[in-house]
Amino acid sequence: IRDEELLPWPRSPDAVRSMIADYYRYISFLDVQVGRVLDALAASPFAKSTIVVFSADSGVARGSHGLIGKQNLYELDSIRVPLIISGPGILANQRTDAMCYLFDVLPTLGKLCGVPAPAESEGVDLTAMLRDAAAPGRAQLFFAYKNVQRAIAQGNWKAIRYPYANRTQLFDLQLDPFEENNLADQP
Repeated sequence: IRDEELLPWPRSPDAVRSMIADYYRYISFLDVQVGRVLDALAASPFAKSTIVVFSADSGVARGSHGLIGKQNLYELDSIRVPLIISGPGILANQRTDAMCYLFDVLPTLGKLCGVPAPAESEGVDLTAMLRDAAAPGRAQLFFAYKNVQRAIAQGNWKAIRYPYANRTQLFDLQLDPFEENNLADQP
């Protein structure tokens, strides 16, 4: 909610562009710092035996869907986050669209390091995907924002439900990755 109050309604294109420029400035600074860490690792004797994980928290809308913050369940605005895992025994320069949660990283790193996952962990081991980009991930993912939004993603499909507004959205993420064409009212 706080983020949505950063710009007045209606959102002016100039204000949104300025906010996006600031965001890109922050990301560029972060990229430089990550590069410094990776350069230091590459110059160290530990480079070939270190697993590197890069991720982030949820995304931020910055104008898409008329929103500014993270308080939504749209794929590219808030749900999808970067997850890069690199190291010994992991395929280099591979990408997968397999679905996972960030809490799946814990048992994955454990498996790579020979440490069993805690019994109470709900995460699943992703090492199969790290060795074969075609390996399947989770069959579906569930999301929530407070008690006002729920979503499920399965394959190419994503449904978002707004219980208080009695509204549902359905998107084909393959054909509509920006979630602009609501199919929920289609036969």
